[in-house]
Amino acid sequence: MSEENTLENIRIDGSNLWKEEHITDLKVGNIRKLTPIKVDGTEDEARQANYSATTNIMTPGGALPISGEIEAATLEEAVEKFPEAINAAVKKLQDDMVKMQKEQASKIVTPDELRGGKSDIII
Repeated sequence: MSEENTLENIRIDGSNLWKEEHITDLKVGNIRKLTPIKVDGTEDEARQANYSATTNIMTPGGALPISGEIEAATLEEAVEKFPEAINAAVKKLQDDMVKMQKEQASKIVTPDELRGGKSDIII
């Protein structure tokens, strides 16, 4: 463990502080707004707020949380772009699942693996 990471030397970066707010409609999902602030607690107008969208999609296995970044400058714009952010997150999840399925399908099973060992051979 490096000296920087020891508990005695742990420090908050005062030049990179954010205030977090959660906005919800109590039906569909949440918008998280991260507002940049200065160490005195005032808003840092030199940096832009960040927005993210979160919702749950029902699956046969239960609720699946989905979240994605919203490219927006205001809360009003974030509300408008909420569906776009969620749809992009679902698309990425689907693409990742297809990729993982392809990787698993192309994996060579070795005798060691059949006996419980591991093999790292992928074609």
